[in-house]
Amino acid sequence: MEEEARCFLGRFVDEFPAALEEGSPLPVSPLSCKVSLEELYGESLELGLRLLALRGAPPVLSALLCQAALSQLLQSDLSPFHCPQEAEANQEEQIVVLLHSEAVQRHFLNKLIDEALAWQQNFIKLPSSPSRFLQSSVHAIKNTRRKMEDKHLALAEFNQLFGIQDGVERAYYAVFDGHGGVDAATYAATHLHVVLSKQETLQGDTATAFKTAFKHTDDMFRGKAKRERLRSGTTGVAALIQGQELTVAWLGDSQAMLVREGQAVTLMEPHKPEREDEKQRIEDLGGCITFMGCWRVNGTYAVSRAIGDFDQKPYVSGDADCSTTQLFGDEDYLLLACDGFFDAVKPSAVPDLVLDALQQPGNSEEGGETQLKQSKEIIGRRVAQHLVSHAKEAGSSDNITVMVVFLRPPEQLLSQDSTTGTAQATQDSTSQNTPQQ
Repeated sequence: MEEEARCFLGRFVDEFPAALEEGSPLPVSPLSCKVSLEELYGESLELGLRLLALRGAPPVLSALLCQAALSQLLQSDLSPFHCPQEAEANQEEQIVVLLHSEAVQRHFLNKLIDEALAWQQNFIKLPSSPSRFLQSSVHAIKNTRRKMEDKHLALAEFNQLFGIQDGVERAYYAVFDGHGGVDAATYAATHLHVVLSKQETLQGDTATAFKTAFKHTDDMFRGKAKRERLRSGTTGVAALIQGQELTVAWLGDSQAMLVREGQAVTLMEPHKPEREDEKQRIEDLGGCITFMGCWRVNGTYAVSRAIGDFDQKPYVSGDADCSTTQLFGDEDYLLLACDGFFDAVKPSAVPDLVLDALQQPGNSEEGGETQLKQSKEIIGRRVAQHLVSHAKEAGSSDNITVMVVFLRPPEQLLSQDSTTGTAQATQDSTSQNTPQQ
């Protein structure tokens, strides 16, 4: 990996031998035209990771470079990038300082270029990747929908990206299924993990940290939605693997499931309007559930919890649910997907579908090291692609996103016996309650 990192740094410094000049076009476009000080953290990291990924940077190096560049940015005087404050109709509202994204992100990218040059001139040994987070497989399609409104994030380098050095291995994975536009899904994919990283309860009470992070991200998006007159919403499911503990948090009907020794493990129950406790919660607030092709909240949204959808808050709740499961080393993989997958594929069918993908011709360990590495990458891609294709063939017309996080090498799964059926293991759960508004 170090040789790969050195080669990348050489190419990167050749492409960016000097700082980007004021007024010059950026090599990647920022997500927003204007950004608040709180949003700057997530949007800068997203921009930096995207730039480096497009150029083939090793993920660990990308995380370290972005973290260092962001630290430098946040220590800078950002006042030159402030937008003129507009007169507010309601003077009692707190004034939010906004920055011109293009200008401040040019400043950030210049910090990133400086960090890359420093690394090239004085190469630092890269930390080894956590052994458990071997491989993830992701595939997403627009399908027959007019727009793609799903977003996802796989971040095995959680600690490196946020400069966490407490000796506990962490990896973060998330899938967001937007509706009414992609803005809410993009926002959640950009900021939820950042907000989570700042929670003091992250290590001792991850469920509380997740719930707080979801709620705060919803509140942050409310500000952006008001400023930019956005009306979208998004469901989401996110997982944090922390040491020997897996915590899953969710809003709406995107789902996560675990497979242990070939058997599906139920981790959660999705939030749907027709779920009895969700129906009761909404009715207690004065709302109603009506059937219009599917069950909908007040005749509008087909989900009962989401980030965004502010025209139907609090009926569409922004409170996440969480479950925590201990990992014992016999887990095969974690799967996260949107409802475009789970509406067409039963969780009990997933283990056999994954084995089908792994057993396809061409998945061989024969050959040299380079060929073996390429073979493993192909295996990883095929698994998610096979699952998505099966969901489409089963009748799904929605956007489909599937993410498989292997907790042991995929090739090891081929040697175990597959147990078909609907067996569901019982999990150790430290938090499985439904928050109320």
